[in-house]
Amino acid sequence: MAGRKPEVSDIEILRQFALSSDPVLGANELTETFDMSRQGIDYRLRQLAEDGLLESKIISRDRVYWLTDDGRERIATEHEP
Repeated sequence: MAGRKPEVSDIEILRQFALSSDPVLGANELTETFDMSRQGIDYRLRQLAEDGLLESKIISRDRVYWLTDDGRERIATEHEP
């Protein structure tokens, strides 16, 4: 039976920032990486920013995000199976 795809975890999103050669990422880059809708990834990025794990800034018309020190620490200390 077909259903929803498994949800992408916060730590997977944070790791993508750490692995990227670009210091900032926008929702467009992450929608391609995780095969998520723009609205879905926007919501997740805003939540991570509210939690203090990402910082953001609007450049032109797009919001870009980058890891905070807390975000880097979360990646270093959290392990997923």
